[in-house]
Amino acid sequence: MTATAATLDHERHNPSRARRTLGLSTPAALRQALPVSAALAHRIQQHRNAIRAVLGGQDDRLLVITGPCSLHDPEAALDYGRRLAALADEVGDRLLIVMRAYVEKPRTTVGWKGLLHDPHLDESNDLEAGLRVSRRLLIELAELGLPIATEILSPAVANYLEDTLSWAAIGARTTESQTHRELVSGLDMPVGFKNGTDGELGAALDAIQAASCPHRHFGLDDSGQSALVATTGNPDAHLILRGGRQGPNYDGASVQAAARALVDAGNNSRLIVDCSHANSGKDALRQPEVAEQVLAQRREGAQTIAGLMLESHLETGKQPLGPALRYGVSVTDACLGWAPTAALLRRLARR
Repeated sequence: MTATAATLDHERHNPSRARRTLGLSTPAALRQALPVSAALAHRIQQHRNAIRAVLGGQDDRLLVITGPCSLHDPEAALDYGRRLAALADEVGDRLLIVMRAYVEKPRTTVGWKGLLHDPHLDESNDLEAGLRVSRRLLIELAELGLPIATEILSPAVANYLEDTLSWAAIGARTTESQTHRELVSGLDMPVGFKNGTDGELGAALDAIQAASCPHRHFGLDDSGQSALVATTGNPDAHLILRGGRQGPNYDGASVQAAARALVDAGNNSRLIVDCSHANSGKDALRQPEVAEQVLAQRREGAQTIAGLMLESHLETGKQPLGPALRYGVSVTDACLGWAPTAALLRRLARR
């Protein structure tokens, strides 16, 4: 037998080479260790209802979901959150501000997967610590008075974090996932599905329809036990336009086409525009330009636009992970700094 054949034979008879498991705290145990108080739970429900009202057209404020591309430093995240909470109070009559607080990051190939997966930033992948750090941070941010948003990447993580959230997104790479559609159908919060990376709307329209329906699917209960999960459907699933490989899709014609497609599919025509990603050409500094054009469409009568998303941090730009990180600078996608973000939000509120 050749060396290669011997290796393959060994791997076939030793499956542990392919997978190891290590027990983690159950969702119930983590919620008990880091509880959401009754007062905070009530406030989070109020935030969810406020976002529903904007998406439904009963509240004419502009929904703005803004924050770091990903959270890697709890101290900087709380610094950003305190500034955003103060600004939200200032412009709250015209803007409903939600803080983007992403603790997981999808990767095209490999790379840092976010605070929840690698909280020590050293590839140790200490998921137990990541779950605790992430849940504690999301609670602390919510206690500032802000509605909190995240992207749901790992379906199992939702059980650990969902009670801290007011809004969630399903990313372009996972919008086609049946598992994520089933998950959303059982979440008691508004959830946005992004159009695919190719820019096409079909998968997101299908996802919204699927998530709005009841499902029975495999899942885990709060004790970590495998379970049949029965859901009633989520009436607050909606579309997020983020552009695609063919270019942006926030222009008037694209927004109108998306609204028509939503109506034709029997869905709510109100949508959100992501001002980053392909809509800004992956240039963080172009986000204000996109936001201003989106607002101009609303002023001209495009009431289908319910809100927008921004990638924003304390400082402009991004940096690679390393031993000497600059405070308040993203370690994933480049972000707009705090000063231009605050100026933009004040302009949007005035207009």
